[in-house]
Amino acid sequence: MSRVNHQDNFSMNNEVSHAMPRVIYEPESRVRHPLQLVQEMYQDALASRGLAWQLLRRDISAQYRQSILGIVWAFVPPVVTAIGLTLAKDFKVLNLGETSIPYPAFVMVSMVLWQAFITSFTNMSGVARKAKGMLGKLKVPPEAFVLAGLGQITFDFIIKLIPIAFFFVWFKVSITWSVLLVPVAVIHLIMLGTGMGLMIGPLATLYGDVSKFMGYFTKAWLFITPVLFPTPKGKYLAILFNLNPVTPLLVTARELATTGDVSNPVGFWISTGLAYVCFILGWFIYRLALPFLVERA
Repeated sequence: MSRVNHQDNFSMNNEVSHAMPRVIYEPESRVRHPLQLVQEMYQDALASRGLAWQLLRRDISAQYRQSILGIVWAFVPPVVTAIGLTLAKDFKVLNLGETSIPYPAFVMVSMVLWQAFITSFTNMSGVARKAKGMLGKLKVPPEAFVLAGLGQITFDFIIKLIPIAFFFVWFKVSITWSVLLVPVAVIHLIMLGTGMGLMIGPLATLYGDVSKFMGYFTKAWLFITPVLFPTPKGKYLAILFNLNPVTPLLVTARELATTGDVSNPVGFWISTGLAYVCFILGWFIYRLALPFLVERA
């Protein structure tokens, strides 16, 4: 009797194993078939929209679930920074230079744009770490985690537009038709941060030192970007600031939102091209590195 049951169980397990889809890993590198890889990436990006939406809802809910003020915390940092630096400027503690619009509105817009970039960079550098845990258990499109991260960045950016509107009304900042072009510059700014984050993400997942270094690096990066003050007039400082790929994108977005005059269109298009290259290259690196990260996990 036990022998019959053993055979029945064996046949049932065999039937289940035949019914389940099989994933075959081959030693041949997928880079040798780039067109097939691009097609898979595109199809997975389309197929991952539902899962990305669920992940986005989960992340936003977890972010504000145990918070009394909720989404207010999304725009507290730029507001506090703007107020603190404005007081320091008014009391002549810091010489931050002259701005084309009232300084509180200037630094508020700049901080929101900078946080959009730096959040995309830091969040996407950790998306591989989030993805490898689920991919080790389930076969899901890895692009879902990237789309969910981009959705959260967009959500936070839209929330931070509320204090910007208040500052513009309070300080009577005039708005021109060029404000309609601001999303173009912001998208390229987020693309640059996303691509750079995806490129460095596998290393940050394997080595904790990379994440620690990134924390110090991004803090230093702030001071070579015209966020807290305009681009310096000094020859060497101006060259350093303009070599920073974030500078043309951030400055152009700020100018489109305020004065409407773009001071460096050539630099903007160069940084835009770099943003596309970084985004595509980062996507490839993320896609190719994930199987190895899952294997090591």
